[in-house]
Amino acid sequence: MGAGTEPDGSSRSDEEWERFLRESVAGAADAPKEPSARARDVAKRLRAEPGRDLEGWRSYTPARPKRRTGWYVVGLLASLVLLVVALAPGRIVDLFAGADSPPLAAETARPTQLPPAEAAQRPTVDEPFRGSPAASGVAGITVPKAGAVGWMSAAEVERALARSRDFLVASGLDRGVLRGERPEKAIALINPHQKDVQDLLKTAFRTPSEKNDPLLLFSRFQPSRTHLVGDVVKTRGRLTYREGERGALQVTADVTFVYPVTRAEAGGDDEIVRTIVRRELVLSWDDPDKVITEPGTFSIISYKYDMTNGGCGAPTGYFTPPFGTDRRADEAGTEVDPYDRSAPVGRGESSGDECGRATRS
Repeated sequence: MGAGTEPDGSSRSDEEWERFLRESVAGAADAPKEPSARARDVAKRLRAEPGRDLEGWRSYTPARPKRRTGWYVVGLLASLVLLVVALAPGRIVDLFAGADSPPLAAETARPTQLPPAEAAQRPTVDEPFRGSPAASGVAGITVPKAGAVGWMSAAEVERALARSRDFLVASGLDRGVLRGERPEKAIALINPHQKDVQDLLKTAFRTPSEKNDPLLLFSRFQPSRTHLVGDVVKTRGRLTYREGERGALQVTADVTFVYPVTRAEAGGDDEIVRTIVRRELVLSWDDPDKVITEPGTFSIISYKYDMTNGGCGAPTGYFTPPFGTDRRADEAGTEVDPYDRSAPVGRGESSGDECGRATRS
């Protein structure tokens, strides 16, 4: 072929080659290929002419791919969320649990006044904690700084406080226990040599009674009747400690638990009831040289609880929240604010049949 001859025998002028080169430089989608001898000759001649500039073609590099800024933003937000979860797990759960009351400061002593009351707001499936002044799960339970007490060093007190909180989790927050399962993890923390409590545990789950009722220590709902709403239980309370008898570490737990529940029957009306339980437990971490005990267990000195919207009938071993017309049975009880933590817990081991009526839930 001649210098200006195409494969089909036709010829291409210098002007056409020039136009071809310019269009290739301006709109090429792929990286440029090595130009032919003919193209190099034309380019050399064009560079020699005044006003000609193919510098753009000589320095051409493929276009950079578009940055996916959306994914970078998502990644940054995810990193921030993980940081918040690590630093404040309770707060992040609150964000996903619904629009609730503004978070209260951690409780470090018995309050002297009631928590602020908002306008009456009924809980819903999407917002089961509307107006409820509590925090999510274990985040609502304040644990004090540990110091040496009695026979225990500061490090041992810290471990005992953590295990005391573990008992509250295993007895009042564990999902299996809340669905009626036997609280094996919680029971394992109780001194097996404490006869009165062990007698209670032997009979309470089999034949519950006013004296031997599992609800004295554990929160349980009957799955065939009641379902918990969502995966969150809210709490508010604190642990305190001092030196007890025979140099024991005595830990007092005073915690309110808020359980949003609905009836289990299919096709229900989505009525949400909040069963609110305030528990006070006094635990003794005894010196094994002075008291018969097992490592990692405590003895229970006392247990009390107040409850609203948990049922007022004969003991069944389960909370029985009232729904619909059943709620009228609770209206005859004494009015109580279930979020009032300024007074001592009133109901104890030998309490009567009185059932409190919540002024707000």
